Amino acid sequence: MPRVAAPNDRDDWLGLTDRQLPITEAYEWAVIPRCGAVVLFSGTVRDHADGRTDVQHLTYEAYETQVRPVFESITAELRTRWPETGRVVLLHRTGQLELEESSVIAVVSAPHRPEAFEAARYAIDALKEAAPIWKHEVWADGSDWGTGANDIADPRNVRT
Repeated sequence: MPRVAAPNDRDDWLGLTDRQLPITEAYEWAVIPRCGAVVLFSGTVRDHADGRTDVQHLTYEAYETQVRPVFESITAELRTRWPETGRVVLLHRTGQLELEESSVIAVVSAPHRPEAFEAARYAIDALKEAAPIWKHEVWADGSDWGTGANDIADPRNVRT
């Protein structure tokens, strides 16, 4: 899977990659003159999960051909709810990730901080609820698919 690169011709940067997420580049790409606020959320691999201790690593799998259309639906809904939004980044890792690695980022720029925070919160919540991406957890005594899984949601129905 190739490295994800910032687009030159649009204000949404969406993708999956099996490589390290370009967090600094995503933040810098989201900064534009008409927007005075940029919110960056990075989800990292932690050492525990619901009822499980000593998580050692995660492996993410995705239904790759469906992820981009879902990400596009999320950004379309985000721009409907917050029409002044500047740039949006939704990037997710696949493959095996170690503790403290970033698995997902959501970056949103907007003219003002309330809208940037609200839109970024929506972006990550919608991604978690709507994108066909699954995690497999490995811990000291075993492994299993991640806890807290839910049915795939329509991004228009995601509430924050």
